[in-house]
Amino acid sequence: AEFDLNDEGEIDLMGLKRMMEKLGVPKTHLELKKMIVEVTGGGSSNTINYRDFVKMMLGKRSAVLKLVLLFEDKASSSPCKPDGPPPKRDITSLP
Repeated sequence: AEFDLNDEGEIDLMGLKRMMEKLGVPKTHLELKKMIVEVTGGGSSNTINYRDFVKMMLGKRSAVLKLVLLFEDKASSSPCKPDGPPPKRDITSLP
């Protein structure tokens, strides 16, 4: 969130530049573009989304990465609704 300069949920070239400078490893624009291409898998996008950022930071084989992505998928899915009519209730089950 700190480096997402336009609040779109993605890190663009300038946000990545600020991040690298803050880490003490300044890079040129060409190096940053190459870095984005490596992280995003060669897409035409000039931004890094949240999933790509997590993969970049934790590595592709990380067990923590798998758990984070699994949790993110479950959190974003809609809650399951039971099928059929609701069960019958009597007066004693009411609050």
